[in-house]
Amino acid sequence: MTDPLLDHLAAICGAANVLSGPDAAPFGQEPTGQYRWTPRAVVRPGSTADVSAVMRVLQAASVPVVPLGGGSGLTGATAAEGAVMLSLTRLNRIRAINPQARTATVEAGVVLQSLHEALEDRGLSFPLWFGARGTAQIGGCLATNAGGSNVLRYGNARALCLGVEAVLPDGRVMDLLSGLHKDNSGYDLRDLLIGSEGTLAIITAATLKLQPRPRARATAAIALPGLAPALDLLNTLQESTGGMVEAFEYMPDLYMHRLAEHRPDLRPPFDPFPPVTILLELASTQEADAVPDAEGRMPLARRLEDLLERMLANGQISDAIPAGSEARRRAFWAVREAAAEITLTCEPLVDTDIAVPLDAVEPFLRAMSARLQRLDPGAGEMVVAHLGDGNVHYTAYPTRADAGLDEAIREAVEDEALRLGGSFSAEHGIGLSKLGAMRRHKDPVALKMMRGIKRVFDPSGILNPGKTLP
Repeated sequence: MTDPLLDHLAAICGAANVLSGPDAAPFGQEPTGQYRWTPRAVVRPGSTADVSAVMRVLQAASVPVVPLGGGSGLTGATAAEGAVMLSLTRLNRIRAINPQARTATVEAGVVLQSLHEALEDRGLSFPLWFGARGTAQIGGCLATNAGGSNVLRYGNARALCLGVEAVLPDGRVMDLLSGLHKDNSGYDLRDLLIGSEGTLAIITAATLKLQPRPRARATAAIALPGLAPALDLLNTLQESTGGMVEAFEYMPDLYMHRLAEHRPDLRPPFDPFPPVTILLELASTQEADAVPDAEGRMPLARRLEDLLERMLANGQISDAIPAGSEARRRAFWAVREAAAEITLTCEPLVDTDIAVPLDAVEPFLRAMSARLQRLDPGAGEMVVAHLGDGNVHYTAYPTRADAGLDEAIREAVEDEALRLGGSFSAEHGIGLSKLGAMRRHKDPVALKMMRGIKRVFDPSGILNPGKTLP
């Protein structure tokens, strides 16, 4: 039997771009496998006008719509049982790059890595950087206010976006594309849409802030006896380099052991593993830092090596290995960016993403380890963190599959983070997995206001229903 609704959508987007049944099945789960669903269809519009026309049809039919970017999310935000999934993969044009203003206007389906590559020859960069950059799309990055390794220096996706174009549930197009750094003309609807997880409107394009491409980078792995010295190390490096620290990533020995077991092809920097490994990266746009000296060494790398030698001498760090080459730098980063893969090597698991003040990371981990054992003696855990901005990815491995235990672990993580002045969500968003946390911990007045905003944008409730708001 044919579906008249899908026929109507095919007339807009082309039959090849309306998938259903077995053709839509690959879109029916998240990378973790924790969330699975059967969409009514997957529709791939090719332009903002197509998105507008599709939304008019779906609004009239009261059909739920779930926007889809690269599909690398981890919170169930794209679960779409019986809904139409709106894949933006065909909206993949870079509309304009303005080197003088240092902006790029791109469509929502542009893959993050593709934008990075398009800017290389222009001496510019878009400094949003994380392991899933080869699949993540700009629209999804903005819808989730993505973070990553460079937030320490450049901020989250919201800080890197000047304007957006978005389609409302009724098909109207809201054009907020702008290259302005200052626009004080009323409510900032751009910032409202960023991080809304596709519950208010569908972002179809954005104007992004670019940075000069670094001329030199200096990368090193640093060994510490524990987390306590890490913050002093970061502050010393920031002060000594004038704020050149781009990444400050934390990997404990328990992560390295799991990495060695599951990815023996990736060699950790230190053997044996120290209690704490920090992956540090500096970046400079100054030409003087990129001109090799008589020995062929980059000044920025020499500067970092001198700093590390002094820190070793005064006992501030236990050991340090400068990358020394681009190949070794990539090898260091491969170790860190395997974290998502390594996290999924054991089931059952409870994957969380919290933020705490920088000086509260160690107290959080210490308290959570003890609390986990009280909840489930013998449970395992794994941690990595964007330590420079207090974002901790904490994963628990319960001894049994038990929904009640999973929720108890999540509540414990939330409690410990909030007790230390933190948040139960740092960069992964809410989706489905953190609805309980929103219900338990979000200020009731804030929730009421958020529901009111949802009703204004989406009065019929068809956009990504059941996500973000409990």
